[in-house]
Amino acid sequence: MDASQNDFESGLKPMWLRAQSGDEAAYRACLERIATRLRGYLRRRMFNQPDDVEDLVQETLLALHLQRGTYDPSLPVSAWVLAIARHKLVDLWRRRGRRDDLHDAIDDVDEQLLVANAEEGGTQRDLEKLLGELPEAQRQAIVLTKVEGLSVAEASARTGVSESAIKVQVHRGLKKLADLVRR
Repeated sequence: MDASQNDFESGLKPMWLRAQSGDEAAYRACLERIATRLRGYLRRRMFNQPDDVEDLVQETLLALHLQRGTYDPSLPVSAWVLAIARHKLVDLWRRRGRRDDLHDAIDDVDEQLLVANAEEGGTQRDLEKLLGELPEAQRQAIVLTKVEGLSVAEASARTGVSESAIKVQVHRGLKKLADLVRR
């Protein structure tokens, strides 16, 4: 344990033991100290997800509250807290991995790959063929926003689909079109 961790633990443990005995002021003070430490710990590990740090801090604090009866006084409080925080972080990564694998950053699609030269014969026919490979929602969103030139808000109003859904469908459709063009 480094000196900073040692200082943190030496200040936290007596306060945590008082909190475990029912001292509400000590409990609040412990949670504040732990939250501050968790923010730093999680920021370093979630540098690409800064918006989720506070949510995970709160989720970890809730888990600490619910699991406070499992704390073993022979162990450092900070080790117990970090074990719970690591579990919460891994859970988040697992959830995100499942969900984020379905999405790519919108900047990953190079729309220039989709630009056809107007002088090329059969461009319209090729575009129609490529668009025909897309699911209806993606095709409709791309036709409205990229071919007809409507704004996302206008496409949303015309279709009755939310603006965010239009953006997602355009993104997914452009990505699929780029993949089709590369074949």
